[in-house]
Amino acid sequence: MDYRNYFVGSSGNIIQGRYKFVKYILYSVIILFSLRLGQLQILEGNKYKSVSESQAIKRVRIEPFRGNIFDKNNDIMVHNEASFSITLTPATFDPNAMPLLSSLIEMDSTEIMNIVKKYISYSKFNQIKIYRDADFKIISLIEEYSDKLPGIEVVVEPKRLYEFNGNMAHLLGYTREISQVQLQNSPYYFPGDMIGQAGIEKTFERDLRGREGIQYITVNKFGQRVASFNDGSNDIPSKNGFDLHIGIDKKLQSLAEKLLEGKRGAVVGINPNDGSIMILASKPDYNPRDFSGKIPAGLYSQLANDESSPLLHRAIMSQYPPGSTWKMLVAIAALQEGIINEHSTINCSGGIQSGNRFRKCHGAHGPTNVRKAIQTSCNTFFYTLGARLGIERLEKYGKMFGFGMKSGVDLPYENSGLLPTRNWIEKRFGKGSVSEGRLINYGIGQGEILVTPLQMAAYVATIANEGTYNQPHVVTSIKNNITNRNEPMNYLSEKLPIDKKIFKIVKDGMFDVVNISGGTASAARLYDVEVCGKTGTAQNSQGQDHSWFVCFAPRENPQIALCVFVENAGFGGAVAAPISQKILDTYFHPEKYYDYIRNSRIYIPKDTISTTIRDTNMILD
Repeated sequence: MDYRNYFVGSSGNIIQGRYKFVKYILYSVIILFSLRLGQLQILEGNKYKSVSESQAIKRVRIEPFRGNIFDKNNDIMVHNEASFSITLTPATFDPNAMPLLSSLIEMDSTEIMNIVKKYISYSKFNQIKIYRDADFKIISLIEEYSDKLPGIEVVVEPKRLYEFNGNMAHLLGYTREISQVQLQNSPYYFPGDMIGQAGIEKTFERDLRGREGIQYITVNKFGQRVASFNDGSNDIPSKNGFDLHIGIDKKLQSLAEKLLEGKRGAVVGINPNDGSIMILASKPDYNPRDFSGKIPAGLYSQLANDESSPLLHRAIMSQYPPGSTWKMLVAIAALQEGIINEHSTINCSGGIQSGNRFRKCHGAHGPTNVRKAIQTSCNTFFYTLGARLGIERLEKYGKMFGFGMKSGVDLPYENSGLLPTRNWIEKRFGKGSVSEGRLINYGIGQGEILVTPLQMAAYVATIANEGTYNQPHVVTSIKNNITNRNEPMNYLSEKLPIDKKIFKIVKDGMFDVVNISGGTASAARLYDVEVCGKTGTAQNSQGQDHSWFVCFAPRENPQIALCVFVENAGFGGAVAAPISQKILDTYFHPEKYYDYIRNSRIYIPKDTISTTIRDTNMILD
């Protein structure tokens, strides 16, 4: 055997085997690298591109300024100024810088981290606002130590400013940082954004908010701004929000709020010709300026837990029995249905017997027609009409004037009140519950009937214009900043199927309420303007009665309709009517505004007191 050939052959096989092994290893490595490269470039390319660009090019949101708000005279009421906020970007923030940041903005580090934890789940690359409305001192310190505060920036955002006396809180509403629940349902917004939470700030949020802009900037490895990217050619400018024009008269609104100070109630003033709201005051209230800029901790909770309920918009949310202010509706229904005419009389001997109960009137008025019944607020007359009309016809005419349903006013959280129907009564109280006694109660606006002050103002405005129901509304037009046009809002206007002559009869009675001896609202009289009105005192089982007064003026071609309501204030003629008198006097004599603002004490004029003494049939109902 040739052992040399044997070993040479063996050696060649070994070398050849090693060559193949190394070759396979190299191919495997190349394949692995290729797969990994494909994963990085194709499958995860966008992810790493975003991370890379976050270290070089940063996308910054530019918040638009909210739209302005103007009153009926085109005077500015709400606008904006630039405010500065401190933001923290979790992806680039160094936790070691927390002690320095905390000391500069004088804010506990735990509080800062709680804010960050609240929003970090959305994106660690988003700027989170940790401090709003920073003053010059804080801004200067942040800029001075910027190299030691990676991820911390100063940004500009709008801050609401208010140019009027008073609060107008429930009408305007306020803006507040968007909640986490709202964020989940509103893809347009980002953590820390401000959003309308009440009033027209909420209803018209989409119009007021504007459109955000985008700015691209280059940043260093610490996330700090270096320069504008591509000279700003890729930037998208922000668009400010649309401006709102509203029907509110600033002076009348501030006077109404002043006259309600220390009381619980509401004043609603409407233009009878188009339904635009000139006054919408509710007390107690809050100051919307407290929600502008840096909001005090616990402010909302404090207001929500306040026993006086300052967040409650009494003009559209509170529901009360209308009392004698309901009597015009009963008169209109009875006249239209032919149950009575202008000359029909019902004898009032001091009350009416119903079953085994005698229901009292305010006096013994004798034979009484509809005009006199409205003037003296004769309960006997309207007890009788309530029973004769029946529940179906009371429901029919109540719905005509918007009772038992929402008016559709352009404000959130409106309540519908309650207009009892046969089905509702029988469902709640049982079969046979639509009794004469219940109908008698409904005839004078008591029982289960519930209304809001806004509904009452719309109702009396419809009487004033003799039968056209105009949907009450705050916003009259919107200034479109894209088309640069003022676009009027469209609202419901409906002519009621009621004879115009009937409204004239009712208006005559309302004129007598204010201007003729024996009427219940002498305290609302103006000596050069014919005021028509009706008082009401709504019974309250939980305390003193509520005070109502509804009115309009002038008698012919009316310009303003009012509803004044004060909780637990007693007679409408003693409290609500004098408030109306000052508001009407200011409307027709603007020069008196400052005198009334200085002296807003409500009292009963001497002629009202003397009339009360002379006429035993006269009440302050």
